Amino acid sequence: MDDERSSDGGESSSGDVLAGRGSATSLPPEMRLQILTTEHWSLLSTRAMSWNEAFSRATMFLSVLSGAVVALALVAQVTSFGDTFLTFALLILPIVLFVGVATFVRLVQINHEDLRWVIGMNRLRHAYLDSAPELRPYFVTGWHDDEAGVMTTFAARPGPGGFAHQFVTTPGILAVVNGMVGGTLAGIVVPRIGLAMPAGIAMAIAVGLLTVALQALHQYRRVVEPRGRTTARFPEPSARIG
Repeated sequence: MDDERSSDGGESSSGDVLAGRGSATSLPPEMRLQILTTEHWSLLSTRAMSWNEAFSRATMFLSVLSGAVVALALVAQVTSFGDTFLTFALLILPIVLFVGVATFVRLVQINHEDLRWVIGMNRLRHAYLDSAPELRPYFVTGWHDDEAGVMTTFAARPGPGGFAHQFVTTPGILAVVNGMVGGTLAGIVVPRIGLAMPAGIAMAIAVGLLTVALQALHQYRRVVEPRGRTTARFPEPSARIG
């Protein structure tokens, strides 16, 4: 995340950022605090809008999926799973899969952006606590912008975490659903190209698992991996010494 790197090469500043520097052009502490709190509320609002978008997109995809399942059920009842049903499924399932994958990619982007906003808020808390260090025992979120500080804000431990954790997140759940849609689509296509039923079932399972695996890899590379590559301006003292 090159955009997180500081212009001074990652060197952290020290001292009370809210205090005046003795210069005639220095802003008063009240103005400095107002600027920082305005930025803090801006980041909070951006996070709220991002998560509203994430929930709206996930709801939209599940609505599309539900509508497609109902439509397929009605067509299957009328056509007794004949060629018309297969043709209809081949028309509607790729659209559902496209919406699902697009939703997954956007949710991963939102998580990636959310990491940036949390880093910004940790830097602001660092500025507040530079001014009032006696308040540190009352903060449960992080005030350092390295991986340890960011994960403290997320109430998690530093490091990649367990692989299975990806599948309890909203993008992870959508990845599994997309895998099921992709596997179902493959199971419909395979018999039409002349393969036997066992081969079709195996192909459907393989496509479903591959779809899930590719999405999980994308999520890991876009969200989990960049956490350890961020250059911190205000790392924890132990990390700074190491």
